Amino acid sequence: MQLSAGRAILYGTLVVGMLDGLDAILFFGLRSGATPVRIFQSISAGVLGRAASVQGGWRAALLGVLLHFFIAFAVVSTFYVVSRRMRMLTQRPILFGMLYGVVVYIVMNYAVIPLSAIGPRTAAIPLAVHINGVLIHAFGVGLPSALAARAAARSARRARRACEGAARGAGVPASD
Repeated sequence: MQLSAGRAILYGTLVVGMLDGLDAILFFGLRSGATPVRIFQSISAGVLGRAASVQGGWRAALLGVLLHFFIAFAVVSTFYVVSRRMRMLTQRPILFGMLYGVVVYIVMNYAVIPLSAIGPRTAAIPLAVHINGVLIHAFGVGLPSALAARAAARSARRARRACEGAARGAGVPASD
């Protein structure tokens, strides 16, 4: 199956968004009783601020879902774009995908969130939350991003080889 870059990014975005969102719903639901609405309101708090996100009700939660998938799109797209320049990223997707996921976790928690309308943390992140965050970002964010980029890269290589083969068959010299 041919998988264009656009489709790879779309599928990667959907997988990353679903896995990360499901993890948040299950982990924080079981750990602290947080509802899916409250979880997605906490994402919209990055734009609206904490108080406004809670007051925004289901509309703030819907904004949180949209932001969550936009962030997933940005994460998957970034890996794809960088992997076009650094081929090793798609040659070893498990290693580099998991490392990428951990980097995304660090950037989100120590740069993006503190600089958002949420602001800096006032309390330490509990160890269980850190462990869950690192694991879901390694396996549910970074790895699917890398696998999507690899699928697109393989499709592009197959298409390139097919074109070169057709060109040679037509007597056109191969380009370097």
